[in-house]
Amino acid sequence: MVEHDVKDKSLAPDGVLRIEWAEKEMPVLAQIRERFAREKPLQGVRVGACLHVTSETASLMRTLKAGGAELALCASNPLSTQDDVAAALVVEYGVSTFAIKGEDRDTYYRHIQSVIDTHPQITMDDGADVVGLLHSERADAAAGVIGGTEETTTGVIRLKSMEEEGVLRYPIVAVNEAMTKHMFDNRYGTGQSTMDGIIRATNRMIAGKIVVIAGYGWCGRGVAMRAKGHGADVVVLEVDPLRALEALMDGFRIMPMAEAAPVGDIFVTATGDIHVVRKEHFEAMKDGAIVANTGHFNVEIDIPALEALAAKRRQIREFVEEFTLADGRNIYLLAEGRLINLAAAEGHPASVMDMSFANQALAAEYMVKNAATLEKRVYDVPKDLDEEIARLKLASLGAGIDTLTPEQERYLASWSMGT
Repeated sequence: MVEHDVKDKSLAPDGVLRIEWAEKEMPVLAQIRERFAREKPLQGVRVGACLHVTSETASLMRTLKAGGAELALCASNPLSTQDDVAAALVVEYGVSTFAIKGEDRDTYYRHIQSVIDTHPQITMDDGADVVGLLHSERADAAAGVIGGTEETTTGVIRLKSMEEEGVLRYPIVAVNEAMTKHMFDNRYGTGQSTMDGIIRATNRMIAGKIVVIAGYGWCGRGVAMRAKGHGADVVVLEVDPLRALEALMDGFRIMPMAEAAPVGDIFVTATGDIHVVRKEHFEAMKDGAIVANTGHFNVEIDIPALEALAAKRRQIREFVEEFTLADGRNIYLLAEGRLINLAAAEGHPASVMDMSFANQALAAEYMVKNAATLEKRVYDVPKDLDEEIARLKLASLGAGIDTLTPEQERYLASWSMGT
């Protein structure tokens, strides 16, 4: 039995079924796995992954292992683990896994340390927590790392800051920056799974509600699109004038949080920044307001401020905590302010994670092949890999596209043909 710390190994059979169901919607990763099994591009390479431990992630782990990698996996969020999948990874697929849904902060970081203890040569992050420890208290293990990948917008921001400060110790491929990741995973995946999480947690009708969405990046766009599809009156908050203008032209109302706080029924943060919803906003909210976060870390909602305002609090549903203010108004916080789509639901649909994790697998292969010549900086996924994933996905969906004729190629390359 591989090293592990999971909730209950007897859950493995259920996890296998969950993984099999997800893989029916992941044909691109399946094709990569077939090639990896033949070519073994990761033979003997130690990969340390800190990702959401879900059925889709299990498919990625199976692909990396088929390529010859030696794996250690921990959770990138205390509430995102699917315990049956974690058990299946250990029992059925031989992947060292350290993840328990609901684990406390100390356990969360102990699990990350367990992955680092395997001395990975490739890191695979979702929020840059492994990278952060390797650059601070675990610098002892950083020397053997040849490169890494990063899955999230939040993590890429942190890594680029490290690059600018000149402290990044090894090259990183920003998987999040691939078009086949952020345009689809962040928008369509986050949009669907966020609304899924809110509905599962609350069983509230969305139609007719005022849904306030903080941030109109790719994730915010997706949530706004899906909330509107459910019949919500959508309000968007932005600090970027171009994104605010885009949201306005997409048909949404724009206002600052100070104006939105008294009118909103459901608030969703998707910015990657700290304290987007603060004390003064809680004080202005109506009785029964629901607050949720779909950004990576649970800092977007100022939870200590809400706790300080509350005269009492209670857990009213599994992922719903009721905070009663001194004047009797109730504010409901979902999933401890953590990722609502993974805490209360199952994360992104497998179909969209097929592309995201195809990027992860190919980026790991790319790093092994090229690490010796790469600088200690953050790289985008090579365009040819991004386009190949798009082609494979289209083919799996039975969708064909045209190709340029030689005449069209000459015309586009010419400056002299004119009109």
